[in-house]
Amino acid sequence: MKILFVGDVVGSVGRRTLRALLPELRERHAPDFVVVNGENAAGGVGITPRVADELFAQGADAITLGNHTYKHAEIYPYLDEHPAIVRPANFLRSQPGRGTCVVERDGVRLGVINLSGNLYMKAARAAFPEADSALDRLEGQVDHVLVDMHAEATSEKIGMGWYLDGRVTAVVGTHTHVPTADARVLPGGTAYITDVGMTGPRGGVIGVRRDQALRALVTQMPTRFETSEEDPWLNAVAIGASTPLRADSIEQVLVPAPRQP
Repeated sequence: MKILFVGDVVGSVGRRTLRALLPELRERHAPDFVVVNGENAAGGVGITPRVADELFAQGADAITLGNHTYKHAEIYPYLDEHPAIVRPANFLRSQPGRGTCVVERDGVRLGVINLSGNLYMKAARAAFPEADSALDRLEGQVDHVLVDMHAEATSEKIGMGWYLDGRVTAVVGTHTHVPTADARVLPGGTAYITDVGMTGPRGGVIGVRRDQALRALVTQMPTRFETSEEDPWLNAVAIGASTPLRADSIEQVLVPAPRQP
């Protein structure tokens, strides 16, 4: 069993990059499941029903989100209605959407859990006890579990990896848009990486046009941000597993988009 997890898709440039590269990655890695973080897929911030449908049409089996989940109000009903898009489980239960889902392929069931960090981020409940509750809800229903830990602090993401080691197939970090160099299988059999990175423009500043980002950093004044179009890359990880809830391997996938004529 193999999972391809694609890091934060940023704006239309990220969606084009995913569309251009996913067929080749399917051929190379032969994933049973493709999970995509769509947290920044609509205009660089949040997601809309149209964009979510586009990601599913491109081949995503499940979509995870993060702190910008509720940026676009039109997504609220969609989060309740579509079974394969999840927002952080430790948001308020009264907020639209769900924190876990189950997708199935050829008799194999993959549980997907989305969590938000608490350090430097706004999440209603603590992530660690919520991870336990989410696993309790999935118990007996799945063969494998993938956790998207959408967090700012590396310490919180690493802590979640160790906390869930041996209980889930993989813990993958998202949100900071910069791929880290610590992909590994932990001693208990859980594949881990602190941040997968982003599928978007490496020529900007974490997805934003660099002239605008630099203006904001230098002047400390409010600046309107737009998504960069420069040097788009796809950042992902391919996770292999041959035993339920245990990973055999995790491989970083860092691929530049095809050059446009």
